[in-house]
Order: sequence, then C-alpha cells, then structure tokens
Amino acid sequence: MTIPDFRKKLDSKEISSVELTKQYLETTKKLNPDINAFITISEETALSHAKKADDMIAKGEAKELTGIPYAIKDVICTQEIRTTGAAKILDNYIPPYDATVIARIQDQGGVIIGKQNCDAFGHGGSNENTHYGSVKNPWDKTKIPGGSSGGSAAAIAADMCVYSIGGDTGGSVRQPAGMCGVTGLRASYGRNSRYGLMPMASSLDTIGPLAQTAEEVAMIMDVIAGQDLLDATTVPEPVPNYSWEIKKPLEQCTIGIPKEYFEEDGIESDVLEAVDKGIEQLKLMGCKVRNVSLPHTKYAIATYYIIISSEDSSNLARLEGIRYGVRGEGESLFDVYKDARAKGFPDEVKRRIMIGTYALSSGYYDAFYKKAQKVRTLIKQDFNDVFEDDVDLLIMPTAPTTAFGLGEKIDDPLQMYLADTYCVSAGLAGVPGISVPCGFDSKKLPIGMQIIGQRMQESKVMQLAHNYQQHTDWHKQKPKL
Repeated sequence: MTIPDFRKKLDSKEISSVELTKQYLETTKKLNPDINAFITISEETALSHAKKADDMIAKGEAKELTGIPYAIKDVICTQEIRTTGAAKILDNYIPPYDATVIARIQDQGGVIIGKQNCDAFGHGGSNENTHYGSVKNPWDKTKIPGGSSGGSAAAIAADMCVYSIGGDTGGSVRQPAGMCGVTGLRASYGRNSRYGLMPMASSLDTIGPLAQTAEEVAMIMDVIAGQDLLDATTVPEPVPNYSWEIKKPLEQCTIGIPKEYFEEDGIESDVLEAVDKGIEQLKLMGCKVRNVSLPHTKYAIATYYIIISSEDSSNLARLEGIRYGVRGEGESLFDVYKDARAKGFPDEVKRRIMIGTYALSSGYYDAFYKKAQKVRTLIKQDFNDVFEDDVDLLIMPTAPTTAFGLGEKIDDPLQMYLADTYCVSAGLAGVPGISVPCGFDSKKLPIGMQIIGQRMQESKVMQLAHNYQQHTDWHKQKPKL
C-alpha cells in the first residue's frame, strides 16, 4: 500500500495510526535481524507519535503525512533519537534537535519508527562501510542493497516502513533505489534544507525521499521542500504543488539519451536491455527521443572523488571522540584524537580523509582540488547546453550493473567507486534526478532507470516518473521474504 491508500484508511477510521505503527514495528523487528536495515528501532517514540497523530485525525487536523510510519537514514539528526552516522565515533550521540526536513514532517504528525543503516557518513555505494553490519538486499540476501542509503531502500522493498528520508551526494538515494526496486529522488542542490544532515561534501549534499512510487515522493516533497533560514544554501524560489504538477498530462516532452551512458563497455546487457525497453515505453507515451552528448562524463568519477574527499577532510575534523562515541586513549590530546579516530571511523572514511587532506595540501591544491572544480564547471555546462537545446529531460541507467555480492568489491575501492559512475554527474551539476524500477535481470534483481532534469525542475522529473509508473508495474513488484 502507498501513502494515498493509508491516508484514506486513516481518515475514514478504518485503521488507527497506533494499529498501523504496531504492524510496521512488528514487521521491522521480525525482519531486521536478517536484513539489518535499521540501526535503531524507536518503538516507544513511534507509538507516542502515533497517539498524537490519532488525536490530530480525531480533531480533523490530519495532513498528507499524518500518522504514517516512516524511517530516516542515520546521518540525519532526530531529536531524542540516537543518531550514529553508522560510525562508532558517534555511537551514543542523541541530538537535541530535529533536522529541518524532519521537523516539517513531524509538524504534520509523522511517525518515526527508527534510524536506518547506511555507509558511514554516506561514504560508500554498497552499505558495507558501516560499523553496524552490512545491509542485505531483500531480493537476494547474498547481495548488497546499494549505498549509501542502502538501509532506507532495503526497508521500503521489505515493507519495513512506508517511506524513508535519505541523503544523496553522488547517488546515495538513486543507486540503492535502483538496486532494491524502489523509487528515490535526489532533489536539486538548494531545494531541500541540509540543516541537521551530517555533512560529507557540503557543496554536493542533498536530502531526498524514497518510497514505492513517484506519487508518494511528490507528496513528501510537498512537505519537506523550500527555503530554510537555518541553511543559507537553500533557495528562495517558490515550491510548486508537486502532487498536482505530476498528474498533468505529458505534452511535447523531449527526452535526451546521452550516448556516454549507453556505451556497452562496462554496462551489463540486462541493464541496457531493460532501460532500452523503458525508453520504448516512453515513446509509446508520446515522448520524443533525441540522442545527445555529455562529453565530460568520463571525468566525472575522478572529479567527484577529489571534491568529496577534500570536503570530507574538512567536515570530519570536528569529530574527536571526546564528547560522543568511542573515547580515545593517550598521553596527549593528539594521541587521544588519533586513537579515537582509528577506532571510530571505518576504513573507507579514513581513506577519503587521507585523500582529501593530500589534495588540499600545500603544493597539490592547484593540481587536484582547484582543477577538479574547473572540470566540475565543465560537467555542469554540459547539462546546461543539452537542456538549452530543446531537451526537457535525460534518461539513463541508474547504475551500470545490478546488485553485486556482499564482500565482492570491498577490497577494491576503485571498482566500488565505479558503482556510482552513472549518478555522480548529476550531483556535481546540482540537478535533480529520480530512479524508477524498469525491470529485472536474469537473476531476478531489480534494475533502475534514471530521469534527470534541469535545476529546480523536480516537477518535470517526477511527472515523467509518475506517468511511466501509470503504464508499468515494475514498482509494484515485491521480494518474497
């Protein structure tokens, strides 16, 4: 069932929020020991939220998300609910405040059932870089769920929550959504507040929703999007009524097919075939298709990992193991810091801090970080050029492969980084993108199709996704658990 289905049942008193929440808590507690999608299950808090939601419904004060159970990636702060960042260095951190996007949902009477496992601080594409055990893909529990919001995507696929709030820097919502067969949106940079999000790369980080359908994603965006005075990077542009906008009929929609994302070298044949079929369906829906080029795509991975590692190095310097989590030992303050970070950061986090510190160091700043920022501008210009040439949206695979085996690439960082190769360009350009299910491979693993739009054009992105889902049923498929 989807958010609109639950809204009708709650408003008609067919079910109560407390009953619904108990059902999801029961499912979550039953499945989590195996799938490991949650780090913290907040049962007592969830039931308290549900009772308040039932009071709102009884008084006729219900809104879109009132009484509906959801969960949150564990890098987003939640008041009085443990928030670890999936790393031991914050193992016992309990924030005194809600992130802005969470506060907006809670104002509507949202019900938080827990915090979801992820790659620590968003560092990774497999959800194996966590101190709380790898998340398993519900479609095949020997496979990864994608990352870094793997716990969020896996939980929706397994019906452990109705929707999730995740974070996307270079694919961390879209890539796991594709690998778990759910729908996930990366909003434009500046559209959703980052206040309360543990920063990885501050110039790329965004917050976005995951759910079964694009319609639900639009409903969530109606609530969380918009300017926030606590985040100076949010834009003052008005927020459209997404739920209304996406239901408009498609008119003269031209989609671009960037050739760089369909070159057979590196992409699995099953993925290529599924996305090609998705494009054929869009043609049947009346879309015009044009071949286009994003020529600087080949530099995207190198550019992305220099920039995020550099910003990581700066952002994570605030964690020292004294106020929260793992306490370091040593005779000097330096020794205490060093010991705490050695114990409290997973290996991938350490790797990125070291890469970033090197790239920012004297004598290398111009050669690496400054040059990466220049290439980032060229990548952004590629998108601008395509969209200025009468192209409304871009279509491409979400990932070059379906979910790979747990442990298969953990010792090969380069291969792990390439799992994000089709997502990072949109992150560098700051444009919105959504992943929708478009088929399965020969091993019955989900395949995602990515729709990319112009900056602040989430309406068009979700409109095409919603219309596509009205003509297909891939998003309705569920794993057998």
